[in-house]
Amino acid sequence: MLCEARFMTQLRTFVMLALAFAAGVLVSRIPATARAATAPVVATSIDLNQLTPADLPTANPLLPNLRSKVLAQVDSTVFSYAIGSAPKHTHAGTTEVQLPVSPGTFIVIPPNTAHSGFTGGPFRLVAVKTPPQDPSDYHMLP
Repeated sequence: MLCEARFMTQLRTFVMLALAFAAGVLVSRIPATARAATAPVVATSIDLNQLTPADLPTANPLLPNLRSKVLAQVDSTVFSYAIGSAPKHTHAGTTEVQLPVSPGTFIVIPPNTAHSGFTGGPFRLVAVKTPPQDPSDYHMLP
C-alpha cells in the first residue's frame, strides 16, 4: 500500500509537470502586441521662438486651430511644441504639463481634467505628456 501511494504521488507530480509544460507551450504561441521601438534620443537644439505654424505638421482634425510637433520622446514621455488655440477638452489617458515659451506659468493637467488654450490669440507652449497621448484621446467639452 505504501508503494501504491508513492506511485500515485509520483504519477500526480508527473501529470502536473506535463500540464504545466503544455500550458507554457500554448501561452508562448500567443502573439504578443507589436510595439514600435522608441527612436533613440538625439542631441538637438531648436529655437522655438523662430518656429511658425507653417513649420509644424497639419493640425489634428479634432483641434483644427492647433498645430503641434513632437520635439523628443524619452522613454514614456513626449515633449512637443504647439502653436494655436484649443477648445475645452480632456485627455483620459495622459498627464500633460504645459510650459509657455515666454517666461510665465507652469501648468500640470492630470488625466480627465478640463482645460483649453485660449489666451486672446494663438498661444505657444511646450507640452510634456506622459504616457504619450493617443491622437484620438481628445474629449471635447461644452
